[in-house]
Amino acid sequence: MQQAGGAAMALGAVPLLQACGGGGPDGSNLPTPAGTGLFRHGVASGDPLADRVILWTRVTPADGAAVAVQCTVATDAALTQVVKRVDASTDASRDHTLKLDVTGLAANTSYYYQFSASESGATVRSPLGRTRTLPSGSTARLRLAVLSCSDFSQGFFNVYRRVAERADLDLVVHLGDFIYERGDAPGNYRAVEPATSLHTLADYRMRHALHKRDPDLQDLHRQHPMVAMWDDHDIASDANVSGSTAHNPVLDGPWPLRVATALQAYMEWMPLRVQDAADLRRSWRSFAIGNLVDFHLLETRVAARSPQLPGNATLSGTFRQRDAFTDSSREMLGAEQHAWLAARLRASTARWKFIAQGVQMSQVKLQPQTNIDGGGLFMNADQWDGYQPARDRLFSVFKGDASHPAVGNVVVLSGDAHASFGADLTPDPNNGDTTTGGYDENTGAGSIAVEFVTTSVTSPFVHDTHLLFANALKSINPHLKFVDLSNQGYLLIDADATRVVGEWWFVDTVTTPSNNQSLVSALQVLDGSARLVGSGPTSARTDRPGLAP
Repeated sequence: MQQAGGAAMALGAVPLLQACGGGGPDGSNLPTPAGTGLFRHGVASGDPLADRVILWTRVTPADGAAVAVQCTVATDAALTQVVKRVDASTDASRDHTLKLDVTGLAANTSYYYQFSASESGATVRSPLGRTRTLPSGSTARLRLAVLSCSDFSQGFFNVYRRVAERADLDLVVHLGDFIYERGDAPGNYRAVEPATSLHTLADYRMRHALHKRDPDLQDLHRQHPMVAMWDDHDIASDANVSGSTAHNPVLDGPWPLRVATALQAYMEWMPLRVQDAADLRRSWRSFAIGNLVDFHLLETRVAARSPQLPGNATLSGTFRQRDAFTDSSREMLGAEQHAWLAARLRASTARWKFIAQGVQMSQVKLQPQTNIDGGGLFMNADQWDGYQPARDRLFSVFKGDASHPAVGNVVVLSGDAHASFGADLTPDPNNGDTTTGGYDENTGAGSIAVEFVTTSVTSPFVHDTHLLFANALKSINPHLKFVDLSNQGYLLIDADATRVVGEWWFVDTVTTPSNNQSLVSALQVLDGSARLVGSGPTSARTDRPGLAP
């Protein structure tokens, strides 16, 4: 956005390709967390399956030499009920990060883990981590937190701390902009490392290391497994398959090299399973969460996305669906990923089909119009609005056709917007005639799926008149059932066989450390429906063990 065996190594490789603003008062940059000790970047887990999970750490040896590391996995926090001990090593070729794909685990089970290594003849132990495998078979409930847009410079990670404290989560999902590529600037709340924008492998590694030293992120990582996908700022602003608005090939070098560099660092520093070591861009993947949810995580940036188009309307940056915007060749997912997703959705026998991806899928207009009249005036060409032919193709999968039945119970989880939205997904939201493909805002007729958009961890929205603008957007866009443009926080998703509830939780500030949060809104979609309706708050589950001490 402008503005097999006991364990196997999971190591990324660089593909051999051809060679949001805001801030605090000036001078308010605070020093970055220094971090000390061999395991100063903490521990993390991610990409859980029913029988395995990725465990991650980073070692910081004084001499930069290779380091032998042991990982202990147990079912208790005291590490007395040991189920795995894994010996491994790491070195400078992967920036001394270490990822273990620990297999042979029991489904739907919490585990505690710890790394150890020798330093000056003494054994040094990492912080204790806690993780959980996914369920298999009959599954009654899923509870997860959804995050997006965590700009270190724009404030404190209070949101991460609040999510870390929730002992009953099965999973944490981060939808991108985990880091931002920008350098220091006047008005930032916290200074970044390096102070310049990111271009080299060393640059990207240093920025990831900065984030991993943050105590709030460290606690989130050590308490919950994470599933994540990059968005543009993990590479460069408005990244696409062929470039970026923040990349000058003359000054910055070949775009494919920068992408490969950024993704190498991302995969080294994140607790994620490599899908294709020859081309890290091909990282879309699915997770079967018992018989309750099939969870599909999409790549919407550098694998196939067409370049973002400039606005074609009078108001700067806005656009109408005409000219190049309606070119049928425009891609968001690309043919390969689209076909993969369509096949997975159509074959799914799970109660719910979750699609987690980077940018908002529902329309956001500044002027309402039916599709036959042009569709109206759109606000953000970086979102699916700027890729309507690609969205039409995906909506056709949801709706079904003569060869394929409709796919029901689709829930889209999105980020990037620095704002919160709850939406019915419908091809023609301003057409009230459902007999011609329109949408009835009162009954939900014409809606084919729903979308929950999470706000940012720190990154601010780009407008100042938040309340007035939010109310105007709801009036113009009847399919938008919740809009908040003012707050940072997270989305809590609670699913069972009868409904999926989305709760928007906001913190009171990100400019200073704070322990305050509040539940602002909750919406739900019922089984067999495709519309959002009001919901009361969900209850915490009590069948999960305590947090790691």
